[in-house]
Amino acid sequence: MRAAGTRAVGVAAALLLVAGGPTPAAGARRADPLPAGDGGSVAVSRGWQWPVDPFRLERLFVAPPHRYGPGHRGVDLRPLDDDPVIAPAPGVVAFSGQVAGRPVVTIDHGDGLVTTLEPVASELVAGTPVAASAPVGVLATGGHIEPGVLHFGVRLGGEYVNPLVLLGGVPRAVLLPCC
Repeated sequence: MRAAGTRAVGVAAALLLVAGGPTPAAGARRADPLPAGDGGSVAVSRGWQWPVDPFRLERLFVAPPHRYGPGHRGVDLRPLDDDPVIAPAPGVVAFSGQVAGRPVVTIDHGDGLVTTLEPVASELVAGTPVAASAPVGVLATGGHIEPGVLHFGVRLGGEYVNPLVLLGGVPRAVLLPCC
């Protein structure tokens, strides 16, 4: 059973530390435009779910300065239980297999949104439809992260975006008076 209260508290605390502002209420639904790679926008429902829950947020998204620059193109989550990794939103499995020695699952959600979950071992094959919160695999090992951590990346129109935008939003930065 997933503990929504645990998730909300953990996420709120992480976002407050990082952004210094409040987060939307758990379960809040809002449609906001997200920038697309081509400069357009796509309205995205806030109905997305975390691929693991409960979890500890290990590493935040860091946008690269340019397309091939250094950054962290997703968030890293440490599951606090042994539940399977789930689909964050409905879609179709676009890829399931090995990439550079690590198991990866990619889900196409339509409207240019694609998620990548790694390292995730899965028996699903490309073309398999998945419902939101449907199990897609189990956490495995490999990749750029330490064992026991899930990397969750999202692309919109081929460009990486911060997954937190789809999961309740990134609070607006507030400049506080100094000195």
